[in-house]
Amino acid sequence: MGMGLIATMSALVLGLLIASAKSSFDAQRIGMAQLAGNTIFLDRLLARYGPETKDARDRLRAAVADLLDRTWPEEANNPGATRPKGGTEGAYEGFFEKIQELTPKTDAQRTLQAQMLKTSTDIAQSRWVLFAEKGSSIPTPFLVVMVSWITLIFASFGLYAPPNPTVIVTLLVCTLAVSSAIFLVLELDRPLDGMIQISSAPMRTALARLGE
Repeated sequence: MGMGLIATMSALVLGLLIASAKSSFDAQRIGMAQLAGNTIFLDRLLARYGPETKDARDRLRAAVADLLDRTWPEEANNPGATRPKGGTEGAYEGFFEKIQELTPKTDAQRTLQAQMLKTSTDIAQSRWVLFAEKGSSIPTPFLVVMVSWITLIFASFGLYAPPNPTVIVTLLVCTLAVSSAIFLVLELDRPLDGMIQISSAPMRTALARLGE
């Protein structure tokens, strides 16, 4: 009965961990897609404003390319190259200043400039939120307690089990299944690292559309 209680608690905790990690992964994936959409929208606003925004559009493209290289360095054209510290931050700040320096001549340009400043702020905020959530959200003691419960359960399984190949193989398969669930939780909790990552396709699509 004691082992049944621990097994029930372990199943509940493991299910909650998977749901929490999946929710965090989906939130960052949607945030990255929204960031890509806002970037394309901002480039279109700059294009509509006039040719004087060419420098700002070039800076936006450079900032997106730098963001891609920093977030997915394994996909970079030159992954071994070292990039200057704070390069992305400087690119975005310079881009924002370029928009502020614009001098609207018509009401339409004033409206576009206000919209561009708002969209730029939304992009910067989304970007910082995504990277602020880059670390693990699962407390280590929480994970240690859960692994201890599972270890205790498997120890109880083998306490009175006869030492034959069938029992050993069964315990190994069950251990592998539970370990893969924990591995899945840890991978989903790191959406920008590891084997299960957020796709860079939205940002690369945005980069390809910039300047058109």
